[in-house]
Amino acid sequence: MVMALDRDLEIQDLRNHPAQTVNILRDLLLRGVKATPDPKRADFYELEHASTVYYIHVSPLTGKIMLLATWPSESDRSNAA
Repeated sequence: MVMALDRDLEIQDLRNHPAQTVNILRDLLLRGVKATPDPKRADFYELEHASTVYYIHVSPLTGKIMLLATWPSESDRSNAA
């Protein structure tokens, strides 16, 4: 599925990621990015871009995005080995 949100999106960074990380996430969500739903949790998604995976929650009530975690993508880790 592709996730694209409107310009009024609000991102809450719950883990104090660098500002650049939040800005990249915002740009991805505005342009449209492939989102993989978490099969165990409703409204949680993994977004993969370049060498980073973003784990987010989209509030069904407010539409706010909560950035929960980031980690290197599998493809990036396999290239490093």
